[in-house]
Amino acid sequence: MCCETNRRFLLLYASQKGQAKAIAEEMCQQAKDHGFEADVHCVSESDKYNLNGEKDPVVIVTSTTGDGEPPDTALKFVKEINDKTLPRNHFSHLRYGLLGLGDSEYTYFCNGGKLIDKRLQELGAQRFYDVGLADDAVGLELVVDPWIAGLWAALGQEFVSRKEDPSHCDKPASLRSSIDYKIEHLKLEDLAVTNGVLSKNGGKVHSVPSSQDSQPSLSQSVPPLSQSALNIPALPPEYIEVEFQESFNQFSHACLQEVCPSLIPESPLFQVPVSRAVQLTKDDAVKTTLLLELDISETTFSYQPGDAFNVICPNYACEVDKLLCFLGLLEKKEHLVCLKVKPGTKKRGAVVPQYIPENSSVNFILTCCLEIRTVAKKALLRSLVEYTADAGEKRRLQELCSKQGASDYNAFVRDASVCLLDLLSAFPSCKPPFSLLIEHLPKLQARPYSAASSSLFQPGKMSFVFNILEFPSPQGEWRRGVCTGWLAEHAAPLLQSSTKGQGPFRPKISISSRLANAFHLPDDPSIPFIMVGPGTGIAPFVGFLQHREKLQEDHKEWTFGETWLFFGCRSKAKDYLFQDELQRLVENGSLTHLKVCFSRDPPAVAEAAAPKYVQDHLRLCSKDVTRILLEERGYFYVCGDAKNMAKDVNDTLVDILMTERGADKLGALKILATLRDEKRYLQDIWA
Repeated sequence: MCCETNRRFLLLYASQKGQAKAIAEEMCQQAKDHGFEADVHCVSESDKYNLNGEKDPVVIVTSTTGDGEPPDTALKFVKEINDKTLPRNHFSHLRYGLLGLGDSEYTYFCNGGKLIDKRLQELGAQRFYDVGLADDAVGLELVVDPWIAGLWAALGQEFVSRKEDPSHCDKPASLRSSIDYKIEHLKLEDLAVTNGVLSKNGGKVHSVPSSQDSQPSLSQSVPPLSQSALNIPALPPEYIEVEFQESFNQFSHACLQEVCPSLIPESPLFQVPVSRAVQLTKDDAVKTTLLLELDISETTFSYQPGDAFNVICPNYACEVDKLLCFLGLLEKKEHLVCLKVKPGTKKRGAVVPQYIPENSSVNFILTCCLEIRTVAKKALLRSLVEYTADAGEKRRLQELCSKQGASDYNAFVRDASVCLLDLLSAFPSCKPPFSLLIEHLPKLQARPYSAASSSLFQPGKMSFVFNILEFPSPQGEWRRGVCTGWLAEHAAPLLQSSTKGQGPFRPKISISSRLANAFHLPDDPSIPFIMVGPGTGIAPFVGFLQHREKLQEDHKEWTFGETWLFFGCRSKAKDYLFQDELQRLVENGSLTHLKVCFSRDPPAVAEAAAPKYVQDHLRLCSKDVTRILLEERGYFYVCGDAKNMAKDVNDTLVDILMTERGADKLGALKILATLRDEKRYLQDIWA
């Protein structure tokens, strides 16, 4: 099969939120245009492919999740290839290329792809094409697009080599392919306006009006881009057919949240009441932080301190209605739809998304199935071009998805978190069909939160903490986070009843467990540990300390190690989370050292050099930090913001080790790498 004329290659993807899958599907489609046949599968579908006997080239696209882990869909695959009994030549017959997706705001950038690549190399596999590492912090497409473009030359050379020398499959090789884009090339002189729609016909040029002095925006460009020839991507093939039925959805809008759980089949779901809600910050704080307590006593749901769990939430009804208005479907919102794969579609392996149940209404699909807030990808922009009537709007959409408009796409779409609703507002002549949304919008994701309690301390209860996210839309309207805003709405009656002395109202939310993680207390209670958690990053550590408190009460004969907490917030008076709880834990000895700093409070005269951030406090305690980690083999936990705090804390640890141990920077980094390998330096961080 290695040298068949159809030039087949095996294309595997490992996706957490759908990006790797979407990229693999795009590669599969492009493969046909380049004379290749992609046999595409998720790595979890091990019954559909066999790497042990694979003779054709293999291409892998994988994302990274959590603290540098492979995506959930790849866990079984990674476990299998990490089998220590496998011989070193186990994959010596494999020739592969790998594209890793990641985010450099996290410590372990693209680690999911790096782990797979390293292990394949250890087992004798050889690359026929360089590894690509795409960074979501600056835009995946900056690496993804040229990597895919170069893949075809690399594959072509691979098949030529195999044809010339059939034993080539077993020989190592190095190939640095050239990048050869195969894209639609549009020139201004090729564009003409026919009934308000741009077309390629060599007619008179109708350039987009713009002013040299005006500023670019989502809907407007300026020279030189507005006068440039454009390289735009190929049009993604449409593959979903929608049939609206006269019958109405049996579910009312009020029960949408009850049927949402059926869409998350990965793990058991539990509908649990919210038994308590507390606002932890003052009304004039920069952020509003809430604590919700869930009653899990009537379920089999269980957790450990440090565990995270999923909250399943719907999209906002008002945003769904706006989308329906733009699509002209408001009157059909409760109509059932029948979804089918279009006959004759050019999309390979096209299927109706499994996360959309049969007999769903239009409203239900937009509310519970699709991530309508997702940042618009270039493939969506390219497809919207075909349904935009105004010539100027059409041209701007072409610019935003083009190679020449990459910086505008990053500035006005990606960095601005522009979603489909924003695009339809900015480009009013754009009227896409409902099927296009199903094809391009990913599955509505459950939102993860860290438990902020201990079931040993509070049997039958689980608490968690979150900030209500608020940010402006491109139109200047204020939006709340999809899940945090929804949770805040659920908490409002409880917050009001607690202030007015009314009887408790117990709304219900749906939750599920997340896969096991290592962010847990040491098995041996005598081992000391350090916790660093500014803001809501304190959440899992409250659970740690509650658990420690109960253990100390129940096992007075045990020896317990030191516990250090480094906490930071803006203001002592406004957002010092769990202040009373932490003081109680210090008084009973569960927390032996509490180090708190306030970044926005003016220091008193006597405290002019008071630490401002958690990393400042770590430096002041550098000898103890070094003693605990290196002499007493303690644990170091970090929870919170990945973009700034986690990196600053890591850099601070490097400085501490260089100062206290006389190590150079490389030596300090090696020490931290060892701590990570030993699972004694653990992070629960988010962007």
